[in-house]
Amino acid sequence: MIIIGLSGGLSVGCGFVAFLSVLGIIPRLSQLTKTHQFIREYEWSVVFSVVFGTWVGLRNIHFDLSHFLLIPIGVGAGLFVGLLAAALTEVLNVLPILAKRIGIHEQILLLLMAIVLGKVFGSLFHWSLFIDN
Repeated sequence: MIIIGLSGGLSVGCGFVAFLSVLGIIPRLSQLTKTHQFIREYEWSVVFSVVFGTWVGLRNIHFDLSHFLLIPIGVGAGLFVGLLAAALTEVLNVLPILAKRIGIHEQILLLLMAIVLGKVFGSLFHWSLFIDN
């Protein structure tokens, strides 16, 4: 079991590193946000976050934090995931290809708004119905 768990973790970790390095997600994020001078901090924050998140997940630790402290943490996590998804779609040119395929190349703003509103309403739906208080 130890060998299977270690090999599974190594394969997921290698895939994550390949995702970030081959596609150039972190440099593209720093380029989009015009914060290229903080690229080392971005890289180290990803490394420390993954290591810390893995350690917390393996230890089954629960943090009892106030709701007021959870709001900025949730906003920060949502911003990170949103920026990561935006950088990924930017690198892969997904949205222009999709707009051209479905025939709404002139209305790409509508496509972007549909994606953003779908994500917002989906997240609100999930949090209001499936999260126990």
